[in-house]
Amino acid sequence: MIDQRKTPAMRSGYPMKFFLLVFALSVPFWLIGAASTLKVMPGLPVSSLMVLCPPMAASILLYRRGRLSSVTGMLKRSFDFRRVRSKVWYLPAVLLMPAIAVLAYALMRLLHRPLPVAMVPGMAVPLMFLMFFVAALAEELGWSGFALDPLQDRGNALQAGILVGLVWAAWHIVPFLQAERSPAWIAWQMFTLVASRILIVWLYNNTQKSVFVAALSHAMINVSWQLFPNHGSDYDPRITGLITALAVVLVTVVWGPRTLVRCS
Repeated sequence: MIDQRKTPAMRSGYPMKFFLLVFALSVPFWLIGAASTLKVMPGLPVSSLMVLCPPMAASILLYRRGRLSSVTGMLKRSFDFRRVRSKVWYLPAVLLMPAIAVLAYALMRLLHRPLPVAMVPGMAVPLMFLMFFVAALAEELGWSGFALDPLQDRGNALQAGILVGLVWAAWHIVPFLQAERSPAWIAWQMFTLVASRILIVWLYNNTQKSVFVAALSHAMINVSWQLFPNHGSDYDPRITGLITALAVVLVTVVWGPRTLVRCS
């Protein structure tokens, strides 16, 4: 069962204020991205440094209620892997997103899409994972650790995942535009992100609300994208999104939409 202990965010009921604050804090990063052609790495404009905004927004809202200890407690959840009772959940956290990417690549091959040979950049992979994991950890302190639980309490896990996913996807629109993505690509990638967020919620809930596991899965989304041929240049969000959506349907049918956790 899901751990029912109440977090400060659940008591304060701040998810909507949090979403608005995240967008407001992101504006300077978007402006820097608009004024600069610098990239963090291929396909990632400098505005992607907005990953700092979710933990900043959560910290501000907690601190405004005079809860410095709550801010510290939230930050400590970065490495809450002790919550994970069944270690088997590390397998989907690490392997599910790469498996979806491999299936997408194989399907594109079957459809005779012109694709370069997949090249794995060797020693660059650990560094890439470390960078994406740190960024994901920052984001998930906000999306999972702060905003998700009160939304699940008001509705159910599937609804909460969809709502957080929609906000998360919309938050990426400006960086996608700055990366010169087409409107169709952006629309499909938003669909993919919403579906991916539901899978993150599923992993989060089944690991006793571990932010660490949510961040691990989140990081693997980005690693899988970057490892797609030519640093993601041949990545197709239509195919990836449909495969991810099928995974969501399977998870929802088997685990149930209310908690996405099987009751024992």
